[in-house]
Amino acid sequence: MSEHSIETIDVAVVGAGVSGLAAARAIAARGFSTCVLERHPRPGLDTSTHNSGVIHAGLYYPAGSLKAKLCVEGRHLLYQFCAEHGVPHRRSGKIVVASDASETRILEELLERGRGNQVEGLEIVDATFIAKREPNVHAVAALFSPDSGIVDAESYVKTLLRTAEQAGAIFLPASKVVGADPVSDGVAIRTERETILAHQVVNAAGLYADEVSRLLGAEEFTVYPCRGEYAELTASKRSMVNHLVYRVPEPTGHGLGVHLIKTLAGAVWLGPTVKYQTRKDDYEGERLPVEDFVAPAQHILRGVSLQDLRLSGSGIRAKLQSPTGPFADFFIARDRRNPAVVQVSGIDSPGLTSSLAVGKLVGEIVAGNATGR
Repeated sequence: MSEHSIETIDVAVVGAGVSGLAAARAIAARGFSTCVLERHPRPGLDTSTHNSGVIHAGLYYPAGSLKAKLCVEGRHLLYQFCAEHGVPHRRSGKIVVASDASETRILEELLERGRGNQVEGLEIVDATFIAKREPNVHAVAALFSPDSGIVDAESYVKTLLRTAEQAGAIFLPASKVVGADPVSDGVAIRTERETILAHQVVNAAGLYADEVSRLLGAEEFTVYPCRGEYAELTASKRSMVNHLVYRVPEPTGHGLGVHLIKTLAGAVWLGPTVKYQTRKDDYEGERLPVEDFVAPAQHILRGVSLQDLRLSGSGIRAKLQSPTGPFADFFIARDRRNPAVVQVSGIDSPGLTSSLAVGKLVGEIVAGNATGR
């Protein structure tokens, strides 16, 4: 596609995060001419690589929701994809810990929900099991999830792009959508360099999906940017944690609580926190002091102090759930206002785990074989 040109294509995907790339890969594999428009010079620079890289099992999401279904399906697809394409990953398993007897009821609820979502291998374990697996973790019981794990998100993004291009998708970096006009057979999408006449448009613009939806004359909704910050253990304390250790979920429903992540590189992250904010690109403004992570760390980990912690990275979730609102599912469906648009919006956690299943579903919607929602 050349500068200042007008091109025609079957499907334009807006956004080259993991959802957009997986969708483009699936769509191109069906034989549709496909391009991916990305505002940044490289793929996956926002939410897709500003996260913990955890592969979720599917414990937390309401039965029948897209988050539950696509997390479980996507986990299987992701492990298969990583093994096939050499993406660094580890099926490490995780424990969700109860710090006292009052929290064991929550573990039972998670176990029931997880089994209802067809999550395999879940079991409640006792303090002896925990001590063998994580001797520095304080807990009276835990829910053990053997199929949880971790993936190198940056490597995954690069491999998704490569395989999407191998399937025939065209990647257009530094191509921010600045306008769109309806045409008889789709949408004319304008970037700063060219106009693309697309028969269908997939809105996978992440934090900016609400703005792109308005440009496309599609349904109106709000994406709430929600920042999560991390601290990490100093190098001398990394051996205190071996795998993934989660607390029971926050009662607000806005997050899974501050937890411990042993990365593929051996670092141990503590986080993420939850902070709704106005800006969608502010990763560093008014960061929490490292002191704020001491109490959450000590709640899980024995013998940790302020001197053992330092600030680490941050990420911004693209949430459809407002600060005071109820659970919000992924929004994956053909748009009701502009049927040339397929929405792939509100892809917060477990978006990374679900991405290949999201892509598969979007491919089916584009082909007219599914409706989403």
